[in-house]
Amino acid sequence: MIKLVLITSSILKLNLLLLLVLRFSSSSSSSSTPSNDYYPEERDALIELRDFLSSNADLHKKWTGPPCIQNDTKWVGVLCSNGHVVHLTLEGIQLKGTLPPTFLHNITFLTKLSFKNNSITGPLPNLTNLIHLQYVFLSHNNFWGPIPMEFTQLPDLNSLELQDNLLYGQIPPFDQSTLTVFNVSNNHLSGQIPNTSVLHRFPRSCFDHNSDLCGIPLEIPCLFSPPSLPPPPPPNSPPSTRDNDKKSTLKKWSIVGLIITAAALVSFIVIIGFLCCYKIIVQRKEAKKGINAGMVSNGFSESRMTSPESSTDPEKGVDLEFFDKQMPAFDLDDLLRSSAEVLGKGSLGTTYQTTLETGQRLVVKRLNNMNELGKKEFVQQMQLLGKTRHANLVQIVSFYYSKDEKLVIYEFVPHGTLFELLHEKRGIGRAPLNWGTRLSIIKDIAKGLNFLHQSLPHHRVPHANLKSTNVLIHQHHHNFHSKLTDFGFFPLILDSRSSSSDQKLAATRSPEYAHQRNKFNKLSRKADVYCFGVIILEIITGKIPGEISPMSDDTTTRDLSDWVRAVVNRDWSTDILDVEIVSAREGHDEMLKLTEVALECTDERPEKRPKMSEVLVKIEEIELQHRERNCD
Repeated sequence: MIKLVLITSSILKLNLLLLLVLRFSSSSSSSSTPSNDYYPEERDALIELRDFLSSNADLHKKWTGPPCIQNDTKWVGVLCSNGHVVHLTLEGIQLKGTLPPTFLHNITFLTKLSFKNNSITGPLPNLTNLIHLQYVFLSHNNFWGPIPMEFTQLPDLNSLELQDNLLYGQIPPFDQSTLTVFNVSNNHLSGQIPNTSVLHRFPRSCFDHNSDLCGIPLEIPCLFSPPSLPPPPPPNSPPSTRDNDKKSTLKKWSIVGLIITAAALVSFIVIIGFLCCYKIIVQRKEAKKGINAGMVSNGFSESRMTSPESSTDPEKGVDLEFFDKQMPAFDLDDLLRSSAEVLGKGSLGTTYQTTLETGQRLVVKRLNNMNELGKKEFVQQMQLLGKTRHANLVQIVSFYYSKDEKLVIYEFVPHGTLFELLHEKRGIGRAPLNWGTRLSIIKDIAKGLNFLHQSLPHHRVPHANLKSTNVLIHQHHHNFHSKLTDFGFFPLILDSRSSSSDQKLAATRSPEYAHQRNKFNKLSRKADVYCFGVIILEIITGKIPGEISPMSDDTTTRDLSDWVRAVVNRDWSTDILDVEIVSAREGHDEMLKLTEVALECTDERPEKRPKMSEVLVKIEEIELQHRERNCD
């Protein structure tokens, strides 16, 4: 009986041991097998980012499937932990475009965000509630706008690099004790650097090269520094009889002094009120006169923007309409108070650079010869153009309409135009514009024009005024980024029945305009292609279109394209190349191939010219050849 009990007990122990082994093996096997679970909201956020931006990393092919499987990922630039995205690092891959407004709100475990060394535009990303975020690297881009106050509420922020952008406004009062790396140099920031112990730790180089910064780190005193606190009162001591007499006398004089001060203050307030009323009356009188000419300085006419609204205007003006809801809004009065500098007078109107009181810089175009244009047509067209966004198009910020005045407000793009880059300051001391840079600029222009042709299918001539003075340049170190401006006004000119602007548009230089009876109505998008071909030749030859070259013995040539075609028909001579690139012998094949493309674009017959999509493909093939040659 005892043996039976022992045997039974042994069997039970063996079964229990076997059960434990099975449980352990099953748990270990399940833990060793990675889970296929992931967080779809994080993937959706990254897909939104991928679709908003373009890059040379081809994220559409590399960002497929779930971004994270436990700690593993196949997505370039992504680091995972426990199935969550914790690092998003996309550096130096030519990201272009604007970030989605709130895509980061669903990547809540993010600890590092880096987009540095790209070409991203628009406001800085919204980092609200990203409480785990430690490293933010957004330097060397085209971000504009103020630094959001929400950045000061990131509790674990360790590094913030925003240098080499287009940021404006004041620096928020960063005071996180965790912050050890901070850089906002090379922007357009202004005002006093906040008096926080954290910001005072950083050297001058972290704040250098801004518009109007002042404060302790820069060793630049601020014009209006906050009043200092009065010193603490001395310790109480028993008053003497003489002290009491002095205090009584002082008290009487203090009352008299307070009465005199109050009277002076009231008088001062009355005078200030009178001056303000007088100023408002004067401004309203000047408002009816449009833009008043001011003193001339440095070759520009400085003027003050005044209200374009007329009191006798039967058609009520519309308020400023903004296309980017995250951009700091301003009103017409803000424009009136801002200083304005004439940048130039073109076929469509006068262009001003204006700086608001907040430090924000804008470009305002005052359109001419469109008084017959109806409110509905203008507003609809501007709303369409304002929503047309591309990295190679200047962004329309807002617009204003009244019967007598029409304003278009653009983002400010520094460093001038392509015309200035190619033709100004020629000679000794000029930094040559190399072939790689010229090819990159041509590709940027082609991308912007092709986007216009795709996005404005109902426009007969989507740009209509493409020329080197309407290609704006932004330079980051040795990289040049190009943006097209003055686009999309062709329908407005037709509707306004204005003949004075017709003949000045770049599209009218095309051969079909000269050969047709109803000239303006016969233009098509092939006129844009012609203008683009002329720009290619201008970049390759370094010559100004419309000017007869002294090297040409044919004085009957109508334009630059005629001269190049005449030289090419004789021989593939390097005489057509700009002296600054003729020495780059290894690139002559690419230059001549691109010249062939330009001559196709400037063919006399519009039907023989290629589409912009075809032109862009050819340019990208030439650029690929250039890149492969440089890699070798």
